[in-house]
Amino acid sequence: MFHKAIGLKLLEGTALEVSYEDGAVKRYDMRKLFPKYPQLKALEDRALFLSAKMIGAYGIIWNDELDIDTETIYEDGETIRKENVMIHHASSRAVSAARASAGVSQKRLAELTGIDQSDISKIERGVSNPSVATLERIAEALHGQLSITIDVPTA
Repeated sequence: MFHKAIGLKLLEGTALEVSYEDGAVKRYDMRKLFPKYPQLKALEDRALFLSAKMIGAYGIIWNDELDIDTETIYEDGETIRKENVMIHHASSRAVSAARASAGVSQKRLAELTGIDQSDISKIERGVSNPSVATLERIAEALHGQLSITIDVPTA
């Protein structure tokens, strides 16, 4: 099973923190891989290390030779915390459904709200945690049609 990464934070040294769709937040130090993959020692160069980018939900890349799949980080990284993702999913579903119901594109919603289209996409994919103020702007642009339901599993 692959775990979908949704966020990347670069820490001190060669450590990074990756957030996953299931709420797991993992810390991983790339130094672990230096013995097996000596080319990764190049990441000790801070400028290079800080150039990391997520490629989709399944990888992190620095350049053509240096990358890591996020599943390795999920499996071998240290769990820092488990975030409650129910609110992310509830708001993403609500915004996506309300926008579709109103027949408004992400581009048009961006124009109506002043929120970047890329940020609206992140909200709808559950990658972003929108503030209440942001959700209010979206609701106003959709003529007050935004209903968020949070389903909490019971024991």
